[in-house]
Amino acid sequence: MENDSPLCLVLTTWPAERDADTFARGLVDARLAACVHVLPAGSSTYRWQGAVDGAREHQVIVKTTRAALAALEAQVRAAHPYEVPEWLVLEVTAGEAYGDWLRDSVAAEGG
Repeated sequence: MENDSPLCLVLTTWPAERDADTFARGLVDARLAACVHVLPAGSSTYRWQGAVDGAREHQVIVKTTRAALAALEAQVRAAHPYEVPEWLVLEVTAGEAYGDWLRDSVAAEGG
């Protein structure tokens, strides 16, 4: 059966003081993502529980399929130290070869 699930980028963050590479590796090992790109830590400013706060965080970009989103979100929520981790999903298009590789790299059932 051909896997034609739409492609997605998921944006999340990871605390700078935690090992983002191990987190990323776990998502790829579980076949929930074809690739996870971890950006260098930067400063985030946000409103949380009625106050303005800040933290050093990595921006994490997860390349996956729509079919894997539910399992991916469950894995991120289970591993993440934040009560409410960032979870932004963007549906994207890709070149044919890259899209085929991405879909082949992610388990059809999303984990």
